[in-house]
Amino acid sequence: MTLSVFDAAHYLCKKSEWTLTNLQLQKLLYICHMFHMGKEKTPLITEEFEAWDYGPVQPNLYHEIKIYGSAPVKNLFHTAKSIEPESSEKAILDNVYEQLSHRSPAWLVAVTHWEKGAWSKHYRPGSRGVRIPNSEILQEFRARRDAAKQKRAA
Repeated sequence: MTLSVFDAAHYLCKKSEWTLTNLQLQKLLYICHMFHMGKEKTPLITEEFEAWDYGPVQPNLYHEIKIYGSAPVKNLFHTAKSIEPESSEKAILDNVYEQLSHRSPAWLVAVTHWEKGAWSKHYRPGSRGVRIPNSEILQEFRARRDAAKQKRAA
């Protein structure tokens, strides 16, 4: 089952007690989406990501929450649906949040700007509207997994 980006964003923001910024939320959602693609072979969220200057961005979410600027996003997700408690979606959201929510926005940007990643393959400076295909996000997951295995073996 895929989630709406607003359902996933609401879940992460609520879990953070409304401390995540737009930038942090975008990057965490992208990483969650990538891990879900890799582990479950299906998208986490229905909507597509685009390659923007500061990394992968889900534009529908961005335009909804940009009013907060660099301040924490507050609850404007009034139509968000609950996420099934025993679902793979919730497990991925929880795992990524617990592992990475303490990281700085700059760190999250650097990770999502990986030169072998899907964002870098589609990024065009100053452009918006350049979609990042889910097939490329899955390839990024596999490349990251393989690089981690090689690093552990070394």
